[in-house]
Amino acid sequence: MGGSGGAFGAGGGLFSPAMMAQMALNPKLRPLLNDPQVMGKIKMIQQNPNLLPTMMSDPKMMQLLTAMMGAEDGGDEEGDSTRSSAATTNRPTSSKAAASEPEPMEEVEEDWSDLTPAEREKKEAQKKAKLEKERGNELYKAKQLDEALEAYDAAIALDPTNMTFYNNKAAVLFTQKKYQECVDMCLQAVAIGKEHMGPFEDRAKAYARAAKAYQKMKDIGKAIEMCQEAQLESYDANTQRLLKTLELEKKKSDAQSYQDDAKAEEAKQQGNEHFRAQDWAKAVQCYEDAVKRAPKNAPIRNNLAAALCKVMDFSGAQRQIETAIEIDPKYVKAWARKGDIEMVMKEYHKAMDSYKHGLELDPDNTACKDGLRKCSYQIQMGRQNMTDDEKKEQAAHAMADPQIQAILQDPVMQQVLKDLGENPAAGQQAMADPLVREKINKLIAAGIIETR
Repeated sequence: MGGSGGAFGAGGGLFSPAMMAQMALNPKLRPLLNDPQVMGKIKMIQQNPNLLPTMMSDPKMMQLLTAMMGAEDGGDEEGDSTRSSAATTNRPTSSKAAASEPEPMEEVEEDWSDLTPAEREKKEAQKKAKLEKERGNELYKAKQLDEALEAYDAAIALDPTNMTFYNNKAAVLFTQKKYQECVDMCLQAVAIGKEHMGPFEDRAKAYARAAKAYQKMKDIGKAIEMCQEAQLESYDANTQRLLKTLELEKKKSDAQSYQDDAKAEEAKQQGNEHFRAQDWAKAVQCYEDAVKRAPKNAPIRNNLAAALCKVMDFSGAQRQIETAIEIDPKYVKAWARKGDIEMVMKEYHKAMDSYKHGLELDPDNTACKDGLRKCSYQIQMGRQNMTDDEKKEQAAHAMADPQIQAILQDPVMQQVLKDLGENPAAGQQAMADPLVREKINKLIAAGIIETR
């Protein structure tokens, strides 16, 4: 056979597009190329050239390979229609002929003279099956679904080895919303395709359609399984997108099915026991499970925030408490906990707002009263114990707060700040405005303005 530069090296290798085009022009080879079994083996060799030796026992493949070698080596001068056709194709043409559209090639009848009666009968059946499939396609386009199914069934009866007919029938069943029947037909198509070397792409399409049918039946796990099988047969970007969508859908479904108020309360009580025993890690674990069980329960998130503070995860605690407040804006304990967390993070201006908001909801709340008092003391005296670096760090942290940025970018506040430095009398007059005074106090609490 020769190496890569041998008989089949020209034009890109064995069964390359150039070689296939050349064979299609040869009337002796064309019938072989119309044989689905031969084409199936050609595709396998194209994907894995090492399979060539295993195909040599097939008489049709031997006939094809022998003819290919003859065509490449020159063949006999009288019978080499491939060469004469190619030569004719390469002859100069007139500008008028070149400008005209190429005429479609007429379908050449296969030469069945060398076939046995059984082979001829099989060929005839395959030919009729294709006609039934085409009739089914037209009926499907016309939305005559029952009639289309009958046509595809007729095609299958004539040629039960062609998986395309099963795939087409599955498409009709899907359109009819007969999803389980669609899945069954898709899997039958795959089985037929594997048994008779159907194209990998067609097998993948069957699996992908089964995935969509399972999705319609709300069986997301099976739909994902079908997508994965499809990708193993032949990777497809659309199937990959469907797979990602299904995985997200399953994640959401699993989370919803996990929710249970009674089990959430049970996990919360277990978390409380661990918290009292100062086993913070186990308390966090139980509270997190309780949150998954009841994601809209603000008190559970408040407890989780308290436990996260104990393990020094203040950012995580802050996220939980903010979610708790989103769930229940009137939950005073959450506002008190929010202020406590902001105190630890030295966000005193935020802590002051949180405690004040809690007191607006419940003026007698002890946690908010104590928190506000501690916050006020920290603002007045706490900075005296800070190093210069700590003060700079606090101010830099505050500058990232959109609320502080808005105050500093306010032209009125910019003038007030300038007056406080250059014209104290005007600055003090501006401070008589409650809104201005509140903003100045916020800047002081944030460490932006230094007081003596």
